[in-house]
Parts: sequence; C-alpha cells; structure tokens
Amino acid sequence: MCTAISVTADYNYFGRNLDFELSFGEKVIITPRGFEFSFRNGKIIKEHFAVIGMGIESENFPLYFDATNEKGLSIAGLNFPDNAVYTERIHGADNVASFEFIPWLLIQCESVEDARGLLRKINITGEAFNDKLAPSPLHWIIADRNEAVVVEQTKDGIRVYNTPAGVLTNNPPFDMQMFNLTNYMSATAEETRNVFSDKVDLKPYSRGMGGIGLPGDLSSASRFVKTAFLKLNSVFGKTEHEIINQFFHILYSVYQIRGAVKVGDEYEITHYTSCCNTDKGIYYYTTYNNSQINAVSLFAENLESDKLICHDLISEQRLLIQNARDD
Repeated sequence: MCTAISVTADYNYFGRNLDFELSFGEKVIITPRGFEFSFRNGKIIKEHFAVIGMGIESENFPLYFDATNEKGLSIAGLNFPDNAVYTERIHGADNVASFEFIPWLLIQCESVEDARGLLRKINITGEAFNDKLAPSPLHWIIADRNEAVVVEQTKDGIRVYNTPAGVLTNNPPFDMQMFNLTNYMSATAEETRNVFSDKVDLKPYSRGMGGIGLPGDLSSASRFVKTAFLKLNSVFGKTEHEIINQFFHILYSVYQIRGAVKVGDEYEITHYTSCCNTDKGIYYYTTYNNSQINAVSLFAENLESDKLICHDLISEQRLLIQNARDD
C-alpha cells in the first residue's frame, strides 16, 4: 500500500511512499521533450512537456509510479484493489490504458485545470502492458501548487474529487476517506484542556494529548487520517533543506518496516520515499536500505533528446563518520 501528499511552502512539493512486498527494480526516469509516445488509442505525440519521476522502463516506455512535468504538474498512482474498474474501449472517448494515465496527462497538461479538461473525455481501459505485466488496480492524485484532485474509476464511472487535505492512500474510496476524518475532528496540536466536565478537576499529564485517538496502525484508512493531521498541522521551514526534511518526516510517520505487515511469505516495506520540488524539477528520494536523501535534477539533462534517461537508485546505505581517522 502507499501514501502520497502535496505540499505548498515557498515552492510546491509532491511525493509518496511506495509500499509493497516485492521490488520492481524502479529507477528515476526522465522523459525528454522529444521522446515519441505511441499510445494504445493510436495517438502519437512527438513533442511535449518533459517529465521526471520514479518507475520502470520496459520496451522503451516509461511506466511511472509517480512523476512531475516541467510545468510543475504531478501525478501518483496508488493501489486501489477491489474498487478500481477499468473498461473496454468506448467509441468517442479518449481511451487510455491505466499504465498510460500518468504520461497521457503530464506530457499535455500544465495544471490541474488542464488535466480536468482531458479527464472529461477520458476512459481508462484495462489493456495490459504485455503478457507479463497485467494492469494494476489504481487511483491517482493529481496536484499543482494551487490545488489537488483525486481520480477514481469505479463501477459507478470516473469521479474527480477535490482534496483540500492534499493526501491519498488506498482503500476505501476517497469520499469515504474524507468522511472518516470527521471522526477525528477534535484532534488538535494545541495543549489540551478539560472539556470532559467542570465538576471533575482533570489536568493533562503529558504533552501531545490533543492527538489522543489518532490512529497508529498501518492500514490505509489510518494512514490517511494520520498523514492528513500531520501534514495540515506541519510548520515548514524557509530553506529547501528544511522543507524537504519536514516533508520526508511526514511520510516517515507512516513508513512500513519489514516485519510489521506480512503478505504471504513476504513482508510489505516502504521501498522508496520521494519528494519532488515541482517548481525546480528536483526529484529527491530515499530507499529502504539507504536513508540518505539523494536527488536527480530534471533540468540538468538534455531535455531536447528523444531518448529516455534513467538513473539507478542508490540503495546501499551511505554514512558520514564525523571523526574518521586516516589510519
């Protein structure tokens, strides 16, 4: 399962945890402006916005898990089992396979408002990428510096929800996730006071008691509540380092550690955590085995190229020994 957030401080930031029991061999992938896209609906796009994000490259196609384009628009796809419903092609619609959804929007749209325009015509199909990669049941969060929306295609059709919290996890559907927040509307970051009764002299015995009742388990519904509370109450610094550090801390609060969630004979872990400065095109990430923050810059590459640019993840832990001896 996964968690994604969008944050606007001095700049806009977008990122996610990718939680799963298996590794996909993901890389940071940059799609330059000249890379030719040939979509399953027959449309070919040769010139478009450049994109940076995390995913796998297969058959010369970027299968993005999350990505940001050069205009600052970002999308992440998160697991949505038992609820995502893909269809056959519909005449007159923009039929887009689920694995094409992220590049379809990012290479053509500058903003969430632009994306809304394409979403009015879209139909998400269940076509497989190939015989080894079946379609994953997904829903998506789309964000820019001004707003964020969630896109879900279920048995009731496609829905686009505004998300003032700027958060997405997995099940249940998004409208139920937002309704569930009302169960925690009394949670606060402030010092607590006695509202139980003025007939009983009650005093707080610890800091942080305003958050009593916030969930601490690793289910997707609980991660949604906890992440929304922490994100919406977070105080971000002014420098780039301060902001991305706070961003990573929010996502680390719902990090999946090996041994806590068993799936068959395997354990679900957070394979990577990402944070993209969408204004500068800098994609930061950490991995389960390397907690050092690493970065890849979109604008450091030749964006007029017609070939995908892939950067392997630095997955081995890096340490700085402060009092290292030469001998």
